[in-house]
Amino acid sequence: MAARTKKSPMELGARTLRSDPRDAAMDALTRHAIESGRNRLVVAITLFSLCFLTLVGRLVDLSLMRQAEEPTAMHTSATTAVTRADIVDRSGQLLATTLDTGSLYADTREITDPENTAAGIVNVLSDLDYDDVLRQLKSGRSFYWIKRNLTPRQQQQITELGVPALRFVPEDRRVYPQGPLLSHVLGFVDSDNKGIAGIERRFNGLLTDPARHGRPLQLSIDVRVQHTLRDELQRGIAEFSAVGGMGIVLDARTGEVVAMASLPDFDPNEPGAAEPETLFNRATLGAYEPGSTFKTFNTAMALDTGTARVFDRFDATHPIQIGRFSIKDHEPKSRWLTVAEIIAYSSNIGSARIALAAGLDRQQDYLSRFGLLDKSPIELPEVGEPQYPGTWREINLMTIAFGHGIAVTPIQIASGIAAAVNGGNLMPATLIKRDPLQPVAGQRVISAETSATMRQLLRLIVTDGTGRKADLVGYQVGGKTGTAEKIGGGGGYRRKANLTSFASVFPMSDPRYVVLCMLDEPKATKKTFGWATAGWNAVPVARHVIERIAPMLNVAPNDTPDQRDPALLVAFKQ
Repeated sequence: MAARTKKSPMELGARTLRSDPRDAAMDALTRHAIESGRNRLVVAITLFSLCFLTLVGRLVDLSLMRQAEEPTAMHTSATTAVTRADIVDRSGQLLATTLDTGSLYADTREITDPENTAAGIVNVLSDLDYDDVLRQLKSGRSFYWIKRNLTPRQQQQITELGVPALRFVPEDRRVYPQGPLLSHVLGFVDSDNKGIAGIERRFNGLLTDPARHGRPLQLSIDVRVQHTLRDELQRGIAEFSAVGGMGIVLDARTGEVVAMASLPDFDPNEPGAAEPETLFNRATLGAYEPGSTFKTFNTAMALDTGTARVFDRFDATHPIQIGRFSIKDHEPKSRWLTVAEIIAYSSNIGSARIALAAGLDRQQDYLSRFGLLDKSPIELPEVGEPQYPGTWREINLMTIAFGHGIAVTPIQIASGIAAAVNGGNLMPATLIKRDPLQPVAGQRVISAETSATMRQLLRLIVTDGTGRKADLVGYQVGGKTGTAEKIGGGGGYRRKANLTSFASVFPMSDPRYVVLCMLDEPKATKKTFGWATAGWNAVPVARHVIERIAPMLNVAPNDTPDQRDPALLVAFKQ
C-alpha cells in the first residue's frame, strides 16, 4: 500500500478552486468592483479640486484685482434689465428718452503701448486728461473705467484704435432732447439711471415699472408754450438786468401746468456741470413774500364774507402807525377809497383796513381755503413750505393783507388766482395731463358771485390801475401786480432789491389761463423813468407771453366790450 503524501496549502487551494468554479467568479467580481470604485473616487476628487481652485481664483480676482466699480454680469443686468420709459409733453413731443450706449474700460495688464493708447483715447475723448489716462493705463490693474456712455461715433473711433484691451460694457443713457428748456420740471438721473430730481425722481418707480411695458409718462406741459415763456423771461431778465426770473402758465379750469420756467436753469444732460444756484426751482421751491398779489385774496375774503362791498369806503388818508411800524402807500391818494379803488390802486392802507374789518379768524380761514397755508400738491420733490407767523397778531393781520409777513411759493399764488376767477374752485396744481373725460373735482373756496366780481376787479386793474401795460386788445387781460422787497441776511429788508410779479388771467370774460411772471431784483432803466416796480417790468413780460401763446392755445381774440357791473362803475372814480 503506497504511503500517503502531505499536500501544500497552495495545492489545496488550487484543488478547491478547481473543485468550485462559482467561488472563483464571485472573487473576480469583487476585485472588479473595488477597482471601479477606486477609479471613480479619483475622478471625483480631481473634479472637486478643480472646482475649488476655480472658485478660489475667482474670489481672489474679485477681491484683489478688480476695482469696486467693475461691471460684473450682475451689475450689467441690473442696470439694463428695465429700460426707463420716455417722458412726453401733452401732444406727445419727446422730452426725455433712454438710448443704448457703451461704456469704455480697459484691462491695463494687456496694454503693450500705454503712451500711444492714452494719446488715441484722449484724441477721441477730448475732455479726458492725457497724464491721468496714461497713469491709469500703467497701473497694471485688470479693470479701469475710462468713460461711461459714449456716443456711437466715439465707440467707433475707439474701436478703430485697434487695442484689444479697450472694451465696452452696454449701458443706458438718459437723454433730454430739449436741453435746458424743462430742466427744473424734468430733473435728471444719476449714472445708474435712477431719478434724483424733478419728475424723474418723483415718478422713478413708475418710469421703471415693467408692467407698463415702456408706456411713456405724459405731462401737462405744452413744449411750445414752454419755449415762449422761457424766451420772454430771458428777454425780461436781460432788459432789466435782473438776477433771475420765474414763470408759470396754468390752466385755470383744470389746474394743469402748461408751462413752468425758472431762470437761471441748467442742462439736464450734464447736471454735474451745473452751478448750484441754477438747480434751484423758483417756481415751486422758493417761498417769497408775494407783495400786493396777495390783495386779491384779501379782497375776495372781504367780498365773500360780506364784511365789505365794492362800493364801501375805507380811510386811506394817512399811514397807519403801529408802534414803530408804519403802513404806507407807494402812491398815496390821501383820501377815503372804495374797495374797487383799493385793489386797483394797490393801497396797502386800504387793504389793511379791509383785513381789520374781517378779523384774524376769517383771514386764516380764507388763506387756508386758497391753499396758501399748506404745501402745493404739485408732483415734484422740490416743493417749498409756506412760512407764516406762529402767533397771528393784529400787526400780522394787517401786513399779510398786502403780502408782507408771509411767504408762499409762486405755484401757490397761481393756483389761488385761478380759484379766484374760475368760479371759485381751487383745483390742485398738476404736471400730469388730465383726462378730460375724468374731471377732477375742485374745492369750493368762494362763491360763484364773488368770483364774478373778482374777475371785474382784476380787469379794472389792467384797464385803469397798476397793470395797464398788460392791456392787450382782444384778450381782455386782468391781473394783479406785486412788488416786495427781499429779506436780507440780518432779517430786515434789502432796499431796492425787489421781487416784482404780475399774476395775470386771460380772457377775463371766460378765464382760461393764469400767467404768472416774476423778476428777481430788476433794475430801473431810462425806459421805466427810474422805476423798478412790477408795473414797469413784470407786467410787460407777461403781456408779451400772452400775446404769443394765445394763438397756440386756440384762444381767439374777442372784440366784445367789457361788460362792467354798474356798481363797479359807481365804486371806481374814473
